Amino acid sequence: MQSVPRDGKTMGEIVLRGSSIMMGYLKDEKTTSKAFDGGWFATGDVGVIHPDGYLEIKDRSKDVIISGGENISSVEVEAALYRHPRVLEASVVAMPHPKWGESPCAFVTLKKKSEKNHGNVKEEDIIQFCRKNLPHFMVPKKVQFMEDLPKTSTGKIQKFQLRALAKTFVISERGNSSNNNSTQVNREQPRYYHQTQEQSLALSRL
Repeated sequence: MQSVPRDGKTMGEIVLRGSSIMMGYLKDEKTTSKAFDGGWFATGDVGVIHPDGYLEIKDRSKDVIISGGENISSVEVEAALYRHPRVLEASVVAMPHPKWGESPCAFVTLKKKSEKNHGNVKEEDIIQFCRKNLPHFMVPKKVQFMEDLPKTSTGKIQKFQLRALAKTFVISERGNSSNNNSTQVNREQPRYYHQTQEQSLALSRL
């Protein structure tokens, strides 16, 4: 296990160890062995460490998009989308890309038209807005407008449904996208991403 450099850029999984961390799951050795690696508890969160030692959580490991070797935080892309004056809700997941393996796909609901927010918003408008506010490799290659995003009874966006829908999109290397199937959302199990040389943020309780 290797700690990431304190550069505020390199992302790694946050792991914990200390007297306040649980010993394991009751009567569930299989789950416990998955959660712990060499005595470190894997939180499932990824983040960066800044030069001053400040730890910033960036995303959940299952929501990180790996595009051409670059780790893209879906939370950062969503934050940029929410700055658009017409965006009401946004959720970003990975979609297949023929060259980069994965690329960001944004699902967006729009605010109702008003005197301040008038005119139709197109996919290209959202993409151009993101180009002005994000590094180009983080810009969504596909923007899908929806009436409502799928949510749980408590209002949490169900990203696993959006991942299933994003899998049906096909994008060319030129950036043109299409949908092989209908926009009906199908259920799937959450997908987790693992790198061959996974780096972790080694944190201990003093």
